[in-house]
Amino acid sequence: MRIGCFQLHDPVPELHEPCAFACLTPWLDVNGVGSLVVKELETRLHATELGTLSRPGRFYDFTRYRPTIFLEDGIRDLSIPTTHLHYAKREGKADVILLRLLEPHANAEFYVDSVVKLLKILGTKKYIILGSMHDMVPHTRPLLVSGYGMGKAAREDARKAGVLPLTHHGPSSMVNLVTKNASESGIDALALVVSLPHYVALEEDHLGKLRLMEVLNTLYDIPLDKDDFEKVAEQRRLIEEKVDESAAVKGLLPLLETAYDQRIEAVQGSSPVMPELDDIFWTAAEKDIGKA
Repeated sequence: MRIGCFQLHDPVPELHEPCAFACLTPWLDVNGVGSLVVKELETRLHATELGTLSRPGRFYDFTRYRPTIFLEDGIRDLSIPTTHLHYAKREGKADVILLRLLEPHANAEFYVDSVVKLLKILGTKKYIILGSMHDMVPHTRPLLVSGYGMGKAAREDARKAGVLPLTHHGPSSMVNLVTKNASESGIDALALVVSLPHYVALEEDHLGKLRLMEVLNTLYDIPLDKDDFEKVAEQRRLIEEKVDESAAVKGLLPLLETAYDQRIEAVQGSSPVMPELDDIFWTAAEKDIGKA
């Protein structure tokens, strides 16, 4: 079955009030957190492939997203970058659609329209975009999750999970139109973005992943995996070691912790964040203070 730019495998499943969970690479996927969560859901829920783009080259520049080749006695395989779609049925619960969105370089309007059309045809009730961003936060405090809800149910989900308000005025991705257009089509839309310390660069950030999984556990009854806690403990230990080696980061931590605490108080209505501290942090952020 063809829906916009997507080719779905037949027969297309009938889904029960599905929730769609999506990640967007590379725009909203710092340290690979969103991708880790969606891939984990694919594995945990034993998801089945639903389809992919019919012609990825209409949207992607393959000199920027490189194909992956497997050479062994000639070319055994060539994996072409694309957008992956999966689904999972859950007994007695809302079914799940999983989208690993790869940001397009061209024809973005057609791409966005196709994703929204797909969501509507599959009867999607909620669309949740999962991601991460670098922020001026310390690794010594619980990771913050910011976001927004569009639609009554989505706003209630954000409130229930304690999601902090997210504001931004500046460059963005065209794929954010999926959230806006889905909401305008009657689909509740929710954005969940975990804040990561700006001095921590990792290929796979398990701390960020676990924080988003905790939110999904609260909202959508997605079980947590004890193995994730072990990976987080080991990663936290490595970060502590790297921070101990950086005098610049160690000197910045007290300021980050103060700003973090004031940020929480400001959201709770106690006090505003001191603007002079904000100036100090962004000045420090422009310097090379090293990566953990």
